[in-house]
Amino acid sequence: MKSEPEFDVIIIGGSYAGLSAAMALGRSIRTVLIIDDGQPCNKQTPHSHNLITQDGETPAAIAEKARQQVLAYPTVQLKEGLVVSVTGVSNQFEVVTGANQRFTARKILFATGLRDQLPSLPGFSDCWGISVIHCPFCHGYEYRDQRTGILMNGDAGVEMSLFIRNWSPNLTLFTNGKSTLTEEQHQQLTDRSIPIVEKEIQQIRHEGGYVNALVFADGTEQSLDALYARPPFEQQTDIPKRLGCTFTEQGLIQVDDLSRTTVPGVYAAGDNSTMMRAVAAAIAAGTKAGAMLSRELILSR
Repeated sequence: MKSEPEFDVIIIGGSYAGLSAAMALGRSIRTVLIIDDGQPCNKQTPHSHNLITQDGETPAAIAEKARQQVLAYPTVQLKEGLVVSVTGVSNQFEVVTGANQRFTARKILFATGLRDQLPSLPGFSDCWGISVIHCPFCHGYEYRDQRTGILMNGDAGVEMSLFIRNWSPNLTLFTNGKSTLTEEQHQQLTDRSIPIVEKEIQQIRHEGGYVNALVFADGTEQSLDALYARPPFEQQTDIPKRLGCTFTEQGLIQVDDLSRTTVPGVYAAGDNSTMMRAVAAAIAAGTKAGAMLSRELILSR
């Protein structure tokens, strides 16, 4: 006979979505193990915004307070580590860490987030999440009316330029090489006094992650305070793919309205399964996934 799983749910990833799910499950008196490697994607971001009760707090402080509150529930545990494999089927999954620790669970929740594939442009990674930013709702207010750049091209560059005008009229589109805008798109920006700079960017000059200027290959510079960019991303782990989860065209884990992946017993929440990348959104997704996991566990008995 097979032994009973050690946990009702193992949550892989212990940031905002994972912790939020763990709280919902802990309050449902479910045995939960969170496994986290301590490398959140926003570890460099100085402040978190657009999150009521926590607006302006550091991401690390929010996560620490969340851990304290979640671990107050006696059925919830947290282990530091990197999960390297998940095998099995619903109600009998095995999870293995890099330290060769093995745990079993009825259900799995991936709250593993995404990894941004930052360009090799000097200064970009130093400023990422500080003054080189991706979301105006998270950071735009702090850079309102300041000298702002959009580092994009084509349709994305036009759409973002028109959108960010809400936060700053002092706006420039940098295509970092030849523009791929159509004549109509070019005219759209010209009509709104948004310059288009096609010069190749050599580096981002900054002080402690705060942009001062873009330095171009021809030796000229343009002063800036903030730069919006949308680098490509990848999943933090390929384990969902190895398990057989389906992905969207954008590379996100496909989930249904109940946070379920296409693999029975496997759920996903947070950045890995939505384009809405924000702390508040991750918390909401985690709460929903935790509740839906609890529902499945209750109804299956």
